[in-house]
Amino acid sequence: MALRSLSTSFAAAVDLRDGDRFASLFVEHGELVVPNYPEDFRPSITRAGHDELRRIPEALRHYRRTFHQMSNHEFVIEADTASGSVRCVAHHVMAAETGSPATGTVTSEGTVVVWFIRYGDGYRRIGDEWKFTRRTLHLQWVEERPVSKVAPGRS
Repeated sequence: MALRSLSTSFAAAVDLRDGDRFASLFVEHGELVVPNYPEDFRPSITRAGHDELRRIPEALRHYRRTFHQMSNHEFVIEADTASGSVRCVAHHVMAAETGSPATGTVTSEGTVVVWFIRYGDGYRRIGDEWKFTRRTLHLQWVEERPVSKVAPGRS
């Protein structure tokens, strides 16, 4: 249950743009490996250590909203280390680039870019807490579609 909670905390930290919380989910020199999308689907960019990891949620601020939903958690635990696989559907809402909702010249409020992800994870137990040692984002496919309405504010 603690490892599942770690993944949901990861999603919440990203969606709330909470860099301190995000970095705290990793061991001191933990790594997040992501693809250089759209050029390449393969994980190839590594962010390591709390200072680099702390900046990741803020880098997503160009999206109006994000919504990361974690599922299908699988773990293998061996004493104080573990490995796992977690699925994620990550919604990234981009603002409309042309027209104005006020004038009615925009047919949608933007576009949602949906990433279908499989995370490959390494974990370490430190005291009573599990932390990521390495999280690798394996991008499976991407969809884009219009967004009809977006609630005001951030959530």
